[in-house]
Amino acid sequence: MIQIFSAQTAHVFDHGWLKGSHLFSFGDYYDPENTAFGPMRVFNDDTIAPGKGFGAHPHSDMEIVSIVLAGTLRHEDNLGNVAESGFGGIQRMSAGTGVIHTEHNPSAEEPVRLLQLWFMPGTRGTAPSYRAGRYDPEKLHGRLLPVVSPEGGAEVMDIAQDMTIYLGRAGNGQELTFRQAEGRRVFLYLIDGRLRLNGEHHLAPGDSARIVEVGELTLSADEDSLVMLIDLP
Repeated sequence: MIQIFSAQTAHVFDHGWLKGSHLFSFGDYYDPENTAFGPMRVFNDDTIAPGKGFGAHPHSDMEIVSIVLAGTLRHEDNLGNVAESGFGGIQRMSAGTGVIHTEHNPSAEEPVRLLQLWFMPGTRGTAPSYRAGRYDPEKLHGRLLPVVSPEGGAEVMDIAQDMTIYLGRAGNGQELTFRQAEGRRVFLYLIDGRLRLNGEHHLAPGDSARIVEVGELTLSADEDSLVMLIDLP
């Protein structure tokens, strides 16, 4: 089954310093029919104005992944971690028993656009941890590149959940393919461009798909496209 969610169905907001969209219930947006997809709880596409950000706030028992698409994101927390990430950068916070952090845009001129994703951890009540890493954006061309996985790696962020996040870039007329294992879910989000999913579903920027029990996925680009695919239990 493939469910398509157009960008127009997301909760779009503009607070001046922060604008973007929530694909699941979050903050002041609540839809009891749209609270999760497998262990995924949050998918926010945010743009933070120059010099602005989120003040100190707590989290617990959540795997939080921030993927920077443009600009610079700065993280600080009560564990002593400080990091700044640009395009190609990924930050992962395992909140565990509790962590307090801030996120803001350190630039005085350029906004920062990021995707922030929250997942339930495989095990609750673990010690909190944080890691910032980077993948090579040039390796996205013509493939689905794993950038987050349980095992992690030199250019792959680790995460305490049985899931993998892929990013891929397809040129006009190019195809990306993915085989969905039995019993797994796939979440798809089109960041930029135009794609056809399995030849029949047309996706525009901000559109997403929730997919179960579909063995083979083909993503055909009608123009240069950047896509995220998440394999979930």
